[in-house]
Amino acid sequence: MNRYEVLIFDWDGTLVDSIARIVESIRAAARSCDLPPRDEVAIKGIIGLALPEVIAVLYPQMADAARVEAFRQHYVEHYLALEAQPSALYPGVAQALQGFRDAGYLLAVATGKGRRGLDRVLAGQGWEDFFDITRCADETASKPDPLMLHEILAYCGKRPEQALMIGDSVFDLQMAHRAGMDSVAVAYGAQPLEVLRQCRPRMAINRFAELASWLGSATGSEVKAYVG
Repeated sequence: MNRYEVLIFDWDGTLVDSIARIVESIRAAARSCDLPPRDEVAIKGIIGLALPEVIAVLYPQMADAARVEAFRQHYVEHYLALEAQPSALYPGVAQALQGFRDAGYLLAVATGKGRRGLDRVLAGQGWEDFFDITRCADETASKPDPLMLHEILAYCGKRPEQALMIGDSVFDLQMAHRAGMDSVAVAYGAQPLEVLRQCRPRMAINRFAELASWLGSATGSEVKAYVG
């Protein structure tokens, strides 16, 4: 059997197909604040960070606190308007997560979203009590700082080698490495696989359903390192 007992998931781009909406909302906020546009690659490259860090990376010249807050407000308003119809889960996510829970894994979320945003989308899925613990960027340190992973491990009473971080950004994988934790790269999210591979994940998946097969939750097969 594999040694993992805690599965920790990023949210946007890993469980939920929301990347396009994030890109659109950042562009809309920039237009509202009369800021120059950033291309899609640049925006996708910062998805996973907390919003203040996103603004600092994309617009480092914007140091005025009032302008930063205006950008944040425009982003949130535009994103919430798009989310009137909630972003869909990626295919196979709901079934796989239920399978993991039934198999006895502890499940957690570690996200760059704010607490209000995550609680809203969890409620929309009927998942208010589904995960054992969730941590958000506005209540701890932003990725790639490993603090939220340390907090999840402490809550679950587990060691880093007993947990696995699953995410679609380098910030997820760097955070896991700094916490002494293995990771799985999600190749269908915000960042391309060739970028994620540089962080040396244990495995890369092209579809969410591949995670269960790799973990061997149905067969009890031994987890093997990803080579590629």
